[in-house]
Amino acid sequence: MRVAPDFRRMPIEPSGPVVTFAAARLALVLLTIVLAVLLEVSFEGKLVGVLAGVALPWAIGMLALALRDPEAAQHPLVAAGDFTVLAVLQLVVPEIYSLYRFSALVLVAVHAHFQGERRGLAIAAAGVALVVSARLIADEGPVGGNLLVLNEAFFGVVAVASAWLIGRLRTSESASRVRARELTKRTLRGESEARRRIAEAIHDGPVQELIGLDMMLAAASQATDKGEHDRSLELIAEARALAEKNVVSLREEIVDLGPFAFEELSFAQAVENCMPIWQRRYGIEVMLTLERVELPPEVAGHLFRVTQEAVVNAGRHANAGQVAVSLRSVGSAAELRVVDDGRGFEDVDPLGPAEPGHLGLAAMRERAEMLDGTLEIETSERGTKILVTVPLPRPARPKRPWARVPGRS
Repeated sequence: MRVAPDFRRMPIEPSGPVVTFAAARLALVLLTIVLAVLLEVSFEGKLVGVLAGVALPWAIGMLALALRDPEAAQHPLVAAGDFTVLAVLQLVVPEIYSLYRFSALVLVAVHAHFQGERRGLAIAAAGVALVVSARLIADEGPVGGNLLVLNEAFFGVVAVASAWLIGRLRTSESASRVRARELTKRTLRGESEARRRIAEAIHDGPVQELIGLDMMLAAASQATDKGEHDRSLELIAEARALAEKNVVSLREEIVDLGPFAFEELSFAQAVENCMPIWQRRYGIEVMLTLERVELPPEVAGHLFRVTQEAVVNAGRHANAGQVAVSLRSVGSAAELRVVDDGRGFEDVDPLGPAEPGHLGLAAMRERAEMLDGTLEIETSERGTKILVTVPLPRPARPKRPWARVPGRS
């Protein structure tokens, strides 16, 4: 799902392309001056005069600005200046019509890349209007009449279409970069939160229990020395019960972190191991329908995380009573479906930009994307359905044994 475009300018990182474009602008002006002089097509000096008096100072100034402040060199007024210089050239020397149109298309493409989809469209429309108006005002040139109308209309359509396409690609690229940054931030934040939670859980649980266990065993030892065998056995039984309780607690903590040994543990085994914990912790009924699907370890790990996040959301936030988890193969893909009967996301777009309290949904989307798969979420007041479809790797073709040809060694 693509983030809706707006009128914010897309950031350019690093600033190298801005400086490169400024240098290319200056080089193009200088090259045109040199060619006009060498080929003697200066149109009585008017072309060289406008290039040297208007275009060259502008290009030098924009290069200096790009070197000093690349951010300012991407301002829409710079694009306005470029098209204004082109319009002035066309007013003074209208004979080289094609040169201006090629230059205008280059400017449209570059500024659409710098500005993004909507700003790029606005700049393209304004630039086309400016240079076309200059051509009509000049009322001179190699073409006229209906042919001029056809040329200008075609130029306008191509320019706006180019701006839209390049701007859209730029917006999508920037949105992907922003999502990658957010993913990195969430990963670091999640890692820090997990470390903190584990430290607290170990300190408040097993560490305190082990202190009590040590005291019980010490008391049992003292009772044995005093010949109080019944008391000693009682204390040892309490110590064993406490040890078993901590073993269960630590196993739940490990399962909650996720199975890290998918080489030995399948997706189905991991979910089946977690099912009683989810049911006890969130008070929900978990129903499993899992086909035997051969999943690579990385795919199994990501699908387990999506399942875990979906079940946690259903139990913790949606007040669901039932959650159904199914896995099956559909053609050359694996399909994971998690359906609950809890409260939906109301007015929140589950696949929109990540919002506070909905980071798990963004993580699901990113896990699906990392597997070259798709994520679909349908939500209403009657429940939520999460569908993840990921391609399965093709099975390796068995190697054919070498066949010996009779009569050859």
